Amino acid sequence: MVRNVGNVDRWIRLVLGAALLYGAFVTWGAVLGYILFIVGGILAFTAIFGMCPLYSVLHINTCKRPLNQ
Repeated sequence: MVRNVGNVDRWIRLVLGAALLYGAFVTWGAVLGYILFIVGGILAFTAIFGMCPLYSVLHINTCKRPLNQ
């Protein structure tokens, strides 16, 4: 797996993902809560692992030096 998400991008994704996950649990049971949970989970997952599948498809790399892991 090639890392393609830089550190600044990772922090933004992590903070935004955590905020969306919090919002999902506040509005749990509503359709909006489920949408926030999915989007927040994806952002948190990509922040933790440093790899975004959409970036791979679009050939975007915000990482200064990609690391093979």
